[in-house]
Amino acid sequence: MPKIIKISLGDTLEMKKTHPCGDNRMKVLRVGSDIRIKCEGCSRDVTVARIKLEKNIKRVIPAQTGEKGSDL
Repeated sequence: MPKIIKISLGDTLEMKKTHPCGDNRMKVLRVGSDIRIKCEGCSRDVTVARIKLEKNIKRVIPAQTGEKGSDL
């Protein structure tokens, strides 16, 4: 049985193949049985089946949440 990759809202996915614009990083916009991702290079968004997407992920970069010490 294939291992399910933990993907959360706001994570950045580094893909094995590049998008036609030349970037290989995608931002997660929606999570479920289908995952909606947005290319960080050209801002195009796509909805892909989780099973198909998991085969193409090289690594998951977790979202930065609750950053402390940031003064504006």
